[in-house]
Amino acid sequence: MTTSDDHTTDRAHPGDGGLDDRKAAILNAVVNEYIGSAQPVGSQHVVDAPGVSVSSATVRSDMAALERDGYLAQPHTSAGRIPTDKGYRFFVDQLGGPGPLDPSGRQQVRQFFDHAHGEIEEMLERTSGLLADLTDCTAMVVGPSHEQAAVRSVQLVGLGHRLALVVVVLADGAVQKQSIELPEDADESVVSEAGGRLAAHALGSPLAQVAPKAAPSGNPSVDTVVASGVGALHVLGAADGHDQLFVGGSSRMAAAFDAVDTVRSVLTILEQQLVVVSLLRDILETGLTVAIGTEHGVEPLASCAIVVMPVSVDGIEAGTIGLLGPTRMNYPLALAAARVVGDRLGERLGEAAR
Repeated sequence: MTTSDDHTTDRAHPGDGGLDDRKAAILNAVVNEYIGSAQPVGSQHVVDAPGVSVSSATVRSDMAALERDGYLAQPHTSAGRIPTDKGYRFFVDQLGGPGPLDPSGRQQVRQFFDHAHGEIEEMLERTSGLLADLTDCTAMVVGPSHEQAAVRSVQLVGLGHRLALVVVVLADGAVQKQSIELPEDADESVVSEAGGRLAAHALGSPLAQVAPKAAPSGNPSVDTVVASGVGALHVLGAADGHDQLFVGGSSRMAAAFDAVDTVRSVLTILEQQLVVVSLLRDILETGLTVAIGTEHGVEPLASCAIVVMPVSVDGIEAGTIGLLGPTRMNYPLALAAARVVGDRLGERLGEAAR
């Protein structure tokens, strides 16, 4: 039964288990209001929302029904209600995927990538900071594995005091560095010749597949330096099989939650690189873009939501972007920012590989 001013229909929303259009509009209005205010939402904040336009009494009745159905909860005896994980899931599903990023955000992303130069690892780290600034969430960027990237160039740079630096540029644009110790008689000419031989020995091979020995030069000092350089390449190659994780804005968790224990639990998880990388991968494998509350299966993050987007280069997955925040995160903004930044990052990684 509806009141005389209830002009909206009761047509069931598809895929939501029978939630009609008016209740869907009321639920979306509550979610939007709560995302912005972090305060329980009363009927007066909802009556003028798009798609509602009914009396306050009808809104209160529908909010009570939404609470009974598990979409809303009433944290106190006040009239205000907050969304549950089920309510957030409905809200996110109704978004239908990422929308457009606002003009100021698009300009910020454009300016960032127009000036993003240097090593890939530095760009990935700065990208996590960009995402955190755009969304006010903790941002996680998983970089591409360099395991199969061939060596494009190798340089051996003398640092003095019997030290040199092996600098490797891979075909995907990554730059790797490893220091080596030089023999006492390794002067500039020895380092130069050893660098040339090391480059010739390694070019075209992935780091992990560089042959363990180079052809002898006839100069024991040169051969010693080359052998040390090959050893450094293998050390770098062994590290390339591991995903690189860059986290930006982790301090924002302190502002997002009132409970100190929750903040501590979230920060502890963020310090565990393997756990975070596996979590993002698992969410993608389930087919989700957003995991809310307990959906991701990590109990310490039960009060959080995670937005995940793959980063692709020429149709091949080359990394992952994740955003972590409270379940009341701004989902439209998070989805839009993750999509735009992920697309631009994929383009930049593709340019670096060519």
